[in-house]
Amino acid sequence: MSEPVLETRALAKRFEEGPQVLEILHGVDMQVQRGEFVAIVGSSGSGKTTLLHLLGGLDSPSSGEVRICGQDFSRCNEAQRGELRNRHIGFVYQFHHLLPEFSALENVCMPLLLRNSDTRDAEARATRLLTRVGLGERLQHKPAELSGGERQRVALARALVTEPAVVLADEPTGNLDNDTSQEVQALLAELNRELGISLVIVTHDQVLARSAGRILRMDHGRLSESA
Repeated sequence: MSEPVLETRALAKRFEEGPQVLEILHGVDMQVQRGEFVAIVGSSGSGKTTLLHLLGGLDSPSSGEVRICGQDFSRCNEAQRGELRNRHIGFVYQFHHLLPEFSALENVCMPLLLRNSDTRDAEARATRLLTRVGLGERLQHKPAELSGGERQRVALARALVTEPAVVLADEPTGNLDNDTSQEVQALLAELNRELGISLVIVTHDQVLARSAGRILRMDHGRLSESA
């Protein structure tokens, strides 16, 4: 088997509150292969979002390792971690976090421009992706002019535009109505199949979880395969 795109080894996270130590994650081991679609489920407060932040290099573990494409986040300084994130990881959140003053096209171009990519090339790539997610006629619309589902499609295009190895999504359908949620769920599965990009999704949505190839369950900071 080839090297995992994303891997954790004995990953732990704890917080100290005065004399008390709060254990959030307990020795989490997981691997995500290229092109794999993994859903992480569990009750609120079980540690799912903490794990996702560690996987994306947005926070540092108390102990253990997170490796993205074979590189250990813990051995990187902040600048190197930012470079790894920009090169290998796309993020999608429950709330789209689009920049309100910029158009859909400009929002999707942003990660490429942060890499100092050519503007015309960035616009061409962003246009292709926005067209692919059904927004080819909405390129110049700002977030306030788009529906909730359209904004989440822009966010998904933004996550994919750098052609990352893995996309990490935190409740990507959690702020959408049922019909729109189903549309975004179908789009995620379709893009995963077509582009071969790994997906790791934290969700309470059981329908979305069942569309994944593998379901992991977080329970009191411990991760296990879901039956």
